[in-house]
Amino acid sequence: MKSSVRFRHAVTVVTLSCFSLSLSLASLGVSASEFSQSYTAYKQAVAEKNNELVLKYAGQAYELGSVQFGPKSLDTANLALNYASALEAQDQKKQANSLYLLALASYQTGYGEDALEVLDPLIGAAQTSSEPKEAKSLFEDAIDISSDAENRILHADTLSAAFATLSKTRLYNRRIRNYALDAYEIYKEELPQDSLTRVKAAYIAGSIHFVEKKNSRAIPLLNEVVQQFSALSYTHPYELKAHAFLVELYEREGESDKSTEHCIAIGSMRPWLDAQEQMPLYRKAPKYPLSYAKRRKSGWAEVSFTVDEFGFVKEPKLLDSKGGSKFSDESIKALKQWRYAPKFVDGSPIAAESTVRIDFTIE
Repeated sequence: MKSSVRFRHAVTVVTLSCFSLSLSLASLGVSASEFSQSYTAYKQAVAEKNNELVLKYAGQAYELGSVQFGPKSLDTANLALNYASALEAQDQKKQANSLYLLALASYQTGYGEDALEVLDPLIGAAQTSSEPKEAKSLFEDAIDISSDAENRILHADTLSAAFATLSKTRLYNRRIRNYALDAYEIYKEELPQDSLTRVKAAYIAGSIHFVEKKNSRAIPLLNEVVQQFSALSYTHPYELKAHAFLVELYEREGESDKSTEHCIAIGSMRPWLDAQEQMPLYRKAPKYPLSYAKRRKSGWAEVSFTVDEFGFVKEPKLLDSKGGSKFSDESIKALKQWRYAPKFVDGSPIAAESTVRIDFTIE
């Protein structure tokens, strides 16, 4: 028998990278031709950030170039990389993967299997592979190559790319988790504190420690994220999530006074709508009454309350319930420990009314 408590609220969050290699017209020895026109149009589309035209002309340049230079030439491999990158950006991963692998074979023949030049097609092929084991193998080759390079940022970028892809697969393990932590340590040594790359890496490392409940490691990393993003004129998703994590971390530590500033920060990040429902940042699950669980008894409680200007729950009152008074009692007891982002009006936090229904079910 399994009992559960379900809340009618949810919050989530999200990340993506790619590598590309451009082709120098000077190396082609081509004058005004159909190919050079397509390639020039491709470069113009890249400059204008017109993704549809980038895809169109990258494809044209690759098809024409493969005829002009031969399917196994490095020039054709360069064009294949450009086209693969454009396809990947449009989420056409299967076709992109074939082109990355084609370019990889040419690069390994032309530069050697351990050359730095093969990193781009290696990582591209790994990121677009539909087979996690193949992606893992390709990333391991890329990491081996980048680890021998003098450029430590390049190695950190490779580790970060491997984590971003492999952490979403069934192969995720401690080694893959360490890719992100090792990348952050390199960025911390090599990049200034306000580097966006370093801040994002700090967020990922902090998130890992948050999930693993390593509070003392997560808190300074997420505070670093908040500190750097606070200088921006807009709200970055990582800043919002870092504040939310810090609310829960400080509540775990029993330091509600420290979580308050993060509740307020979240509340101030966006304009409130009059009918907007408030979402809990920290929830303490109610205890399932043991006597009810033994009897396989289910029910629910709907409670109204005030979220004060510091994000604390005040004056919870039962509106309706089903299944027994113990469900209501446990709901109110738990709600008193929840934390919310306070509602803001004209730039200042105010107390606001909210409601929640808590379901108790036996699965």
